[in-house]
Amino acid sequence: MHFDEAVRYLLDLGPETLTIKLGLRNTELLLQKLQNPERSFRAVQIAGTNGKGSTAAMLDSICRGAGIKTGLYTSPHLVSITERIKIAGIDLPREEFAQHTSTVRAAAAQLVSAGELQALPTFFEQVTAIALLAFRHARVELAVLETGLGGRLDSTTAANAEVCAITQIAFDHEEYLGDTLESIAAEKAAIIRPGVKAVVAPQSPKALQVILDRCRDVGVVPVISDFEIAEDEVTSDGRFRVTFQTTSARYEKVLLGLRGRHQIENAATAIALAELLSIQHSAIVKGLETAVNPGRLELISGAPAVLLDGAHNPAGARSLGAFLNQFALRPLTLVFGAMREKRIEEIADELLPLADELILTCIDNPRSTSKESLLKLAERFGGRSITVTSSSSEALQIAFDKTEPRGMICVTGSLYLIGEVRSRLLDTKSDMEVA
Repeated sequence: MHFDEAVRYLLDLGPETLTIKLGLRNTELLLQKLQNPERSFRAVQIAGTNGKGSTAAMLDSICRGAGIKTGLYTSPHLVSITERIKIAGIDLPREEFAQHTSTVRAAAAQLVSAGELQALPTFFEQVTAIALLAFRHARVELAVLETGLGGRLDSTTAANAEVCAITQIAFDHEEYLGDTLESIAAEKAAIIRPGVKAVVAPQSPKALQVILDRCRDVGVVPVISDFEIAEDEVTSDGRFRVTFQTTSARYEKVLLGLRGRHQIENAATAIALAELLSIQHSAIVKGLETAVNPGRLELISGAPAVLLDGAHNPAGARSLGAFLNQFALRPLTLVFGAMREKRIEEIADELLPLADELILTCIDNPRSTSKESLLKLAERFGGRSITVTSSSSEALQIAFDKTEPRGMICVTGSLYLIGEVRSRLLDTKSDMEVA
């Protein structure tokens, strides 16, 4: 199987977010058919609404700094599906992705043929199996697994990680996880099982109580990563230098590699996880300072500069809004597109008023919010120039035409939108630097 064929096979299983099937049985049967690759390495599972991807990226960077061969599994991807599976910090090669996809496809077909499954496992279930198979093949020592959706019934939970973390919990994916903070927290907290070590980031009182109740029920004493933290300074482009005091160590004046004040909380969670894994102090500092996470407050320097951030729920939008208020260059052009099932009005309330120039765009996805709906939202705010476009390429071109060299373009509202523009930006702006 060639790479393009592998991608077509997976996409033919149906759109990832439209074919979600919560439950572990498919993944567990598939992994059994593959001789349980997840038993070949230790694993850390990270769930939450916001910050789980950044925390996973930081922990992966820390572990690699300690000389641990890691596998990192995240979602969604921005440009290539191989971004979801990293080994020792490098995207899985296309030929290896195709090889493992072929193995997983054959195993899935055998399960259906034998009547053990009624239908093929979904896109996410099979990609999770591909990742775990690739990690075994590469002989990784530790896998860092970001949950795709929820936790209790997410495919990554079938890996039976021995260490887990819950990052900030907020409203998102209510159609699957419930429409209260408590129900969402319960789904995510279910990754805390008897015998695991657990880290819990600072939470709202309602979410925290649900998580603590879960810990009590399964006999786990969690580490709450509400450490003593001091902000020492901040760079002009939004990177914070921070001192962390945990119960066992002090990390002095760490310049975080990821931008934004909200990353301080994620860094604290990553530190707590690293301490549970007995990673040395110097590797923790180095890993935090060198971590990268494309599409999350990613700055592409130039004239104008471009900021990419996939804020796709109200909490993420608030974090981006706080960043823009403090660090955005002016004039600010906002390129905005979103998926229709998201809390678009709340996201818009946080972000659209910050723009000097607003460019609305559709995303090349059947779930994209229509131009008409975006315009109706934007007109509520008034007082700024609004342009409506049919594609992200058109929106990006207009943004460069309208933005002064001293200003900034911010592309946001969906990671799918970031994925569409990121490769185009890096391909066409060879003089730009990613930081």
